[in-house]
Amino acid sequence: QVQLVESGGGLVQPGGSLRLSCVASGSIFMSYPMGWYRRAPGKQRELVAAITSGGSTNYADSVQGRFTISRDNAKNTVYLQMNSLKTEDTAVYYCCGGSGLTYWGQGTQVTVSS
Repeated sequence: QVQLVESGGGLVQPGGSLRLSCVASGSIFMSYPMGWYRRAPGKQRELVAAITSGGSTNYADSVQGRFTISRDNAKNTVYLQMNSLKTEDTAVYYCCGGSGLTYWGQGTQVTVSS
């Protein structure tokens, strides 16, 4: 069973921070790119951040300078550090991985509100 499990979502005030974690079911995922998608109500899904097996990163313009993706291959884990959160960051965040980022987790809700 291929499985990606996200955690760390919750409610945070604007300007606050959260760190999302994604644990993969096997070390095979660490040989491929990993990323984070998000989907907000009424909006198209957005690839927020991606990281290659070697650690190169890419970010959506909407989160550039505020979010950081990282990975710990020894722990089969990918992280998304989210700083300076805005209300428009409210969404369900999904971990993805594998060739073409075709495997998805169940999602974790992030709500930014005062």
